[in-house]
Amino acid sequence: MAKKEKKKKNCTYIGGQAVLEGVMMMGKTCMATAVRDPDGEIQVEAKRIKRGKHMSRILKIPFLRGIFNLVISLVRGTKTLMRSAAVYGEGSDEEPGRIKKLFAEKFKVNIMDVVSFISALLGVILAIGIFIVLPRFLVGLLQKPFPVINEFHWAYYVLLGVIKLIIFIAYLSIILVLSDIRRLYMYHGAEHKTINAFERGVELTPEKVMQCSRIHDRCGTSFLFIVLFINIVVISAATWAFYAYLLPVSSGILRFLINIGIEFILLPIIAGISYEVLKLLAKFDNKFVGIFKAPGKLLQKVLTTREPDEEMVEVAIAAFNKVLEMDADATVPETEFVTDGILSKMLEATKKKFAEKQIDASDAEWIYSLVLGLKRSELAVERVILPFESKRINEIVQKRLTGRPLWYIIGDTEFYGCKIKVDERALIPRPETEILADYAVKTIEDGDKVLDMCTGSGCIAVSIAKSCAGRNISVTGADLSDAAIMLAKENAALNGVNVNFIQSDLFTSVRGRFNLIVCNPPYIKSSEIAELQREVREFEPKIALDGGEDGLDFYRKLAKTVTRYLARGGVLLLECGEGQTEDILKLFEKRDYAMVMKDLNGVDRFLKIAF
Repeated sequence: MAKKEKKKKNCTYIGGQAVLEGVMMMGKTCMATAVRDPDGEIQVEAKRIKRGKHMSRILKIPFLRGIFNLVISLVRGTKTLMRSAAVYGEGSDEEPGRIKKLFAEKFKVNIMDVVSFISALLGVILAIGIFIVLPRFLVGLLQKPFPVINEFHWAYYVLLGVIKLIIFIAYLSIILVLSDIRRLYMYHGAEHKTINAFERGVELTPEKVMQCSRIHDRCGTSFLFIVLFINIVVISAATWAFYAYLLPVSSGILRFLINIGIEFILLPIIAGISYEVLKLLAKFDNKFVGIFKAPGKLLQKVLTTREPDEEMVEVAIAAFNKVLEMDADATVPETEFVTDGILSKMLEATKKKFAEKQIDASDAEWIYSLVLGLKRSELAVERVILPFESKRINEIVQKRLTGRPLWYIIGDTEFYGCKIKVDERALIPRPETEILADYAVKTIEDGDKVLDMCTGSGCIAVSIAKSCAGRNISVTGADLSDAAIMLAKENAALNGVNVNFIQSDLFTSVRGRFNLIVCNPPYIKSSEIAELQREVREFEPKIALDGGEDGLDFYRKLAKTVTRYLARGGVLLLECGEGQTEDILKLFEKRDYAMVMKDLNGVDRFLKIAF
């Protein structure tokens, strides 16, 4: 037996609705929908509620606000149901069928969006048929044996109201045979329990929320009979006045069509009046108001709510907490469900997000190509992205939006034919550095000893060793950072090459002479570090970037000692910053010759110095 609930401590403005395998909660500034996907994970989609100045004013005008709230609620509720269906509709690794592929490739449309739209449209038509046309039709059948029952007699409208109520209750009862509807009602119960728990000051944990009631007096079901009563009064008065004073009609078919038309026309008026009555009654909690709420509460207990399990309550709590968080902090970002989708649309949406954060659009292309196993040039070919692919893409995108470099997120990158593991222990290898590695490979002769100074991730040393396998060369990599040396060793093992890595402050721990020394040292001016891109400035190791006041500190140290470690006829290959080559050459005055070489953009980037 559930424990007796505590007296109310909080009053919340948050309301909600059950959706397929989830719950939507609505706050002052946002709405959040939580759904448990086929993999058992809770996904939360949270959106800010955007209202223009004109709409905000309209929503303060009595009666008009009821009409607009009805329309907004219908649209929003339908979209939420469609979104929840998109999450729960398929397994994450389910291959798309031929029709789904056809719609994606030919029309660039997700077939599930089309199906959802048609379903919603049919639902509206069915609702009109069942709750507006059918009651009038049944009353019309009774007019033949009982002629007194007509639009001028009070019995006509009482009977119409009773039939509407019977049809509504019968509808709710019949659809309970569907397992999805039963689960929907269980999530409805989870929604109520969560709100009741918060209002009573109960800690929002599944175990404690389960002890609360699944009946809530602010549920729309509780006000059903009030709305029905207003509907009967307004429809009765309008229909009677129409036939009595405006247009007496004798034709049965014409009268039937006019009656249906009157109900359609009066829907906004009924919505406006009902909204004001409901707002008025919501301000009071006494025995008189309780009389109006009691039938709705009974309907909740018998039909529209079911006892949820703890997993369902956990979903409802996730949605509720997200609304609390976003209402309290306007900087909390929106989130989206991870579902299947159309490649071109999803990629364009990702590029737009990146543009807002000043992230290069090429990163979006890399993410999609890596996850989908496509070349970047193949992204133009339309296809369906499956939920498990979408989930992986979303994980990477969200991490990239924090500013963390893409290749740190991916965990490795390609460099000169090698797979290089990368993380915060060393700089991410740049494409232009592959040119330096290529110069090194072309310079090496059989039997040479090679040193990669400031090796970092070991990308140059590993690529040299791999490219020159079988040429009887030895490769050594040196770096000041112990962490970088550990990463470099991992990369040597990953590529199956033998490189001797040593921790050394430049040449401090280096022994012997080398035929080739390759070096890509830190060359960014200290004053320019703060101006670098966020992903470089905040995530890549500063020790591998900062070249001192003018960016030449490491080149000066090299110039003083490098000849001691070069064999006769040895070569030094350097990478440097834009505009630094002339100043660096001045540091190496005692040389046989030097060559300046350009990068992919035609910038003087590399130096080959022979001694």
